[in-house]
Formats: sequence, structure tokens, C-alpha cells
Amino acid sequence: MILAGDIGATSSRLALFAVEDGRLRRLARDTYPSQEHGGLGEVVRRFTDQHRLPVAHACFGVAAPVRSGRAEGVNLPWTMDARELADQLGLPAVGLINDLEANAWGVPAVAPEDLATLNAGAPDAAGNGAIIAAGTGLGEAGMYWDGRRHRPFATEGGHADFAPRDAREAELLLYLGRRFERVSYERVLSGPGLVHCYEFLRDTGRGAERPAVGEAMQAEDPAAVVTRSALEGSCPLCVEALDLFVGFYGAEAGNLALKLMATGGVWLGGGIAPRIIARLRGPAFMAAFTAKGRLAELMAGIPVRVILDDQTALMGAARYAAVDAGLL
Repeated sequence: MILAGDIGATSSRLALFAVEDGRLRRLARDTYPSQEHGGLGEVVRRFTDQHRLPVAHACFGVAAPVRSGRAEGVNLPWTMDARELADQLGLPAVGLINDLEANAWGVPAVAPEDLATLNAGAPDAAGNGAIIAAGTGLGEAGMYWDGRRHRPFATEGGHADFAPRDAREAELLLYLGRRFERVSYERVLSGPGLVHCYEFLRDTGRGAERPAVGEAMQAEDPAAVVTRSALEGSCPLCVEALDLFVGFYGAEAGNLALKLMATGGVWLGGGIAPRIIARLRGPAFMAAFTAKGRLAELMAGIPVRVILDDQTALMGAARYAAVDAGLL
């Protein structure tokens, strides 16, 4: 029995899996609002109290850098410790890995119908892979190809410096630089980043805010309001903000592919990409992805796919635990 977790700033998903005939079968799953709990141990206790099944192995993918089995949340004020979790569960050890690394572990288990292709790439595409996910924050991970299979590893690439590509984006950098000590890619490519794009366009006179949109942003998740209004086409300013965001997504996905030489493919995870799949399939994303000068031809040969299954990181954490235990 494997206990797996996908722990984000917004939601904490936990599930129990059994290994049967070399495959993982999910037996139970629950989702908890992260901000309503004091820590991962509290969430785990609530889950195990509800599902009284014997746990033999466990792994949690967490939205934070993990060092020596310990993680300090970036967008979630939790300290997570693998040894403390192991003691709580009565296990000799517990896996604690970055959430995007968990996503990468889950990629091989994603069904073909849960992948949307943005770029087919070269027919013989092979090699390293990369995964990038915009959500509450911006996560990135790599998948080293050892000649037989991909071996996932974590990065904190989402916190690398934001680089503007034209005069408007340079103005955005200066605009955000007045609000934040440092402008990383996460500041423009995440849920809050989409709102930053919207506010920049509004505050620099590039569009007028519609009263209904402004009121909705006060009452609801602002990023969700901008996304909905853009997809409906009811707010030109929201449309422009989402277009800017899509360009950033393509540009940074391409940056990650270059840095990791991800000729085997790039996968888009997280909660935002499936919601804006129609815009990602438009020309802006791939134009930004391939706009890498002398390496444009290389970029065009890289397959790019969106993961539609929001349980990928949860499955990935379970796969990590199973492989580590020699069960898969």
C-alpha cells in the first residue's frame, strides 16, 4: 500500500495506491484546501484517520525546493520534513520530492487521450525531456534520458530572472521592478502573473478596465476572472493580458527546452494550461517557443504536449515510491 501526495499552495491531494501485476491501482483519494491546514502532517493525519489502511511506502510531491529531506514552502507557509512524516506514519523512510519532479515521474503513466499536442515535433524525437507548469506558482523539472528511460530531477527554474523580448516587455519589467525586489519568470507566468500582466496593461493606458471585470476581480480569484473574460471575448483588456501570458508561456517553455536540450519533448502541466488550451493551440505559443534565432529549426523538432490529467503529480509520487521500493 502506497500513500502518495501532491502538495500545492492551493490544494493538497492525497491518495492510496496498491501495486497489482506491475501497475498502480488507486484505492482512495481526497483533496484538502492547503491554506486551511497548519501543515502537511495535519493533512496526512486527517487522511489516514479517514482511510484506515496499512501504509507500507509513502512519497509526497511538494511545491518547494527539497534539500536533505526538508522543504520550506515558497507560496505556502509550511515546513515539511521527511523524517517527521516517516515517524508519524511508522515507516523507516518517506519520499519528499519537488512537485514538478513528481509530475515528471507521472508523465509515463498519462494516457494518450489525456495529452493535447501543440507541436508534433520530429518523428524520431528522442532524448531529454522537460516539464513546465504554471499554476499558483511556476514549476519546472527535467527528465534526463539515460538511453533506456527518463530519470526525473527537480529544478527551481521558475524563479530564474524574467527576460523581456521587446520594448513592451521591457516596460513590464520596469513596472514590476517597482513592486518587487526581484522579477522572476514566476511574476509573469503563474496565476498571479496573469493578473500582473492585466494590471500592467491597465495601468500603462493600454486598455480600459471594464467595471464588471473590476468588480468581479474584487469578489473572486482575479486570475480566474481575467481568464474567463478573455476566453469569452467580453473584455479586450483581458484578451490582451492572456495573449501576453501565452507568449511568456511559449518563450519560457522554449528557454527550458534549450537549457535541458529537451529534444525528447516538453510537457505543460499545472492547472492553467488545460483551461486555456484553445489559446495555446493558436500561433502565439509555438511562435514564442521556436523564436530562438539560429536554433529555431531545433526547436521546431521538439514535441510539445499539454497534460490534461490533473492527477499526474499524484500518480508520479506513487510511482516514485513504488520504484524506490523495487515494486515497479
